[in-house]
Amino acid sequence: MNEQLSDRINSVTPSATLEMAAKARELRASGKDIIGLSLGEPDFDIPDYIKNAAIQAVNDGYNSYTPVDGYVELKQAIITKFKRDNNLIYEPAQIVVSTGAKQSLYNIAQVCLNKGDEVILPCPYWVSYSDIVKLADGVPVEVPTSLENDFKMTPERLEAAITPRTKMLWYSSPCNPSGSIYSKNELRALADVLQKHPQIIVVSDEIYEHINYGVTAHASMAQFSDMYERTVTVNGVAKAFAMTGWRIGYIGAPAYLARACNKLQGQVTSGANCIAQRAVITALTESPDRIRYMVDEFQTRRKLILDLLGEIEGFNCNEPEGAFYVFPDVSAFFGKTLNGSLINNASDFAMYLLEAANVATVTGDAFGNGNCIRISYAASEKEIREAMARIKSVV
Repeated sequence: MNEQLSDRINSVTPSATLEMAAKARELRASGKDIIGLSLGEPDFDIPDYIKNAAIQAVNDGYNSYTPVDGYVELKQAIITKFKRDNNLIYEPAQIVVSTGAKQSLYNIAQVCLNKGDEVILPCPYWVSYSDIVKLADGVPVEVPTSLENDFKMTPERLEAAITPRTKMLWYSSPCNPSGSIYSKNELRALADVLQKHPQIIVVSDEIYEHINYGVTAHASMAQFSDMYERTVTVNGVAKAFAMTGWRIGYIGAPAYLARACNKLQGQVTSGANCIAQRAVITALTESPDRIRYMVDEFQTRRKLILDLLGEIEGFNCNEPEGAFYVFPDVSAFFGKTLNGSLINNASDFAMYLLEAANVATVTGDAFGNGNCIRISYAASEKEIREAMARIKSVV
């Protein structure tokens, strides 16, 4: 019955991460012992001080519709966070709180893009970027990067991708899926290219900001005065605070863009959940040092998974500087037959690992790089060790 559906929805690809997670759940339900390394979801509990803030909000009677763009107190906490952590100065009219950072990105695409407008996406990119752009009738323009340059786009590659139809550049730092982080100097070099093209708006997705292992300091495109009015800074609490299900994201943006997102959101979801917003006020007001224990544990797991992957011939990894993923090149397996399964591409390989090793990963095709797979190490040390042992045994 697809002919009854819109061309728009028929053109959308299901989220590869959610699709793999669903397959893993189905296999578990059938009795298979599946280790899930596909979702980007911290396995930590939410810190007690944030839980207590939510409980207090319930006891204080917060149960009504919230302002479309967020509680004033939350917007003030976001402003304080941007100043403290990023040296970015925003006014309340420049902040919009949404139901997760994914909605923030969707809002931006809907209010900025017209049919045929091009959006530059350095590859690899987060799985939903491309389809969010397509849903706004935009055209994703993929810019390849390589393992050798840590999966980062160079100024030369950026310049070559720009056309008269280019409207936006979207990137994440730390990057999902590669874990790469753009330094301040690297962002400045990209900004110098963008100075020649004043029509281009930049979306800087910084949701993994605090999951940084200290090699490269976090930097924001909006910190440059000549890019401030052309940059939307996107963030949220899902990753660093282990609050994936609380669904709170936010933007700092030029006021005209924030007004447009507020206008759109008012006709779609309206304001985000009242209890979650009150809890996030506490999460953002407290020092980031209070969640450092999670980052330290992710760093330990990163070393573990890199060491174990290093023992498996055919996996070629960079060393991620942030987030909680590895993005190994597995093209050495393409064209080979493993236990009767012909591996033609990364999708075949990810499916093979699910079926033969009972380990769920995600194909790199979904991230714009068909030579790699994404493996999340937001899992226990025991699960990581067992998953790597299983993979090693079937390849």
